Amino acid sequence: MSQAGAQAAPATTPEPVETPAAAEPAATHATPEPVVTHATLGPAATQAPLPSIVDGQSQTFLKRDLSQVTKALVLQGGGALGAYQAGVFEALHRDYKVLDWVAGVSIGAINGALIAGNAPERRVEALQAFWRQVSSAPGQLMPRWGGDEQLLAEASAGAAMVFGIPGMFNPRPTPLWLWGLDAPLAGVYDTAPLRETLLRLVDFDRLNHGGVRFSVGAVNVRTGNSIYFDNRHQTIGPEHIMASAALPPGFPAVHIDGEDYWDGGVVSNTPLQHVLDQQPRELPLMVLQVDLFSARGPMPTTIGQVIARQKDIQYSSRTRMNSNVLETQINLGEKLAALLKRLPPELQDDPEVQLLRRHLHRKPVDIVHLIYRSQRPFAAADFEFSRAAVQSHWQAGVRDMQHTLAHPDLLRVTHAQGVTTYDLADDAHHQVRHRVAAGMV
Repeated sequence: MSQAGAQAAPATTPEPVETPAAAEPAATHATPEPVVTHATLGPAATQAPLPSIVDGQSQTFLKRDLSQVTKALVLQGGGALGAYQAGVFEALHRDYKVLDWVAGVSIGAINGALIAGNAPERRVEALQAFWRQVSSAPGQLMPRWGGDEQLLAEASAGAAMVFGIPGMFNPRPTPLWLWGLDAPLAGVYDTAPLRETLLRLVDFDRLNHGGVRFSVGAVNVRTGNSIYFDNRHQTIGPEHIMASAALPPGFPAVHIDGEDYWDGGVVSNTPLQHVLDQQPRELPLMVLQVDLFSARGPMPTTIGQVIARQKDIQYSSRTRMNSNVLETQINLGEKLAALLKRLPPELQDDPEVQLLRRHLHRKPVDIVHLIYRSQRPFAAADFEFSRAAVQSHWQAGVRDMQHTLAHPDLLRVTHAQGVTTYDLADDAHHQVRHRVAAGMV
């Protein structure tokens, strides 16, 4: 979940979102709103549903025919920052509802389950219900009308550490400070509330049999190896999603089939490589990757900024590394394909040569990369579950997705059997950079 768990308060999920225009007065949120089951999701489920602020800009992207493309949504871990992913999805979902594959780690796994585990018309409502619940504790509803914003953010994060987060985790009755590091505890917090939340908001029958491939990353505690739970290979339950979000030492490992698992972000915080490795080769692949930590950033000048920057670097995705590896593979394959053509005629139909040719063939891969670049580098940003922070993250996701959908470069159809990355790293100038590798013949 949140990457802060390694420090004392386990990382958990991001918070509910509403636009300022629709935000209710703080007093109306004095008590947590009821959790709604997937069977009863509807307008009443979220009380004041997040009004859509997605406009006609997205129509440009929709002119591109994606009917013969595998469409994957890849969601990084990042605790409370995950509300940004919910905003991105809200903007995408208004006019484009078809997904073939959702892959996530930590909070990305939770958001992904809320998406893949609900009917298309209920997905945004499920995200709203979740984020509203996790930001509904009295200490998280303080308005940000003036005052030291960083101080308020730290107070909110501190409240989460001491009192827990509704629908996610509670402090264990035996305080850690009573025992020190030798405390006989599997985790500082009890995550049973998260299980109940998932059971209420996710339709696991739809998640496993609804037609959307669903993958979540975790780490085997005993071996230290990454593993992906995938509904193509096993039946997914709440325990698999909880395992993906079990960031130590805050959250306990989750026991599944004789093994114990921690948060996938301990090894790899982004499931992009899993999707690239497992992609169906018969169709082109388009990935919408939503990251919560930026690898690039300014030099920090305070201890708090140092901690925030360290998290950014540690937990940011290795998208450029992954695409570089893929480009290298493609270019090597191109050279190998040229060599195969030079084989004598009597070897051209050899079964092993034919098999090698099939493996060399790769359809185009497009990676549309959104990175959350918050203007407030707080050390506690990933476990600050205040209503104000959740609203801010969600709105930023909507804005960034609108800008991406409207960009004319997304209309370009990739014909080369290579990889193209639409990267918003130059976001100050609203530029998209292409990284294209030539494909095999």
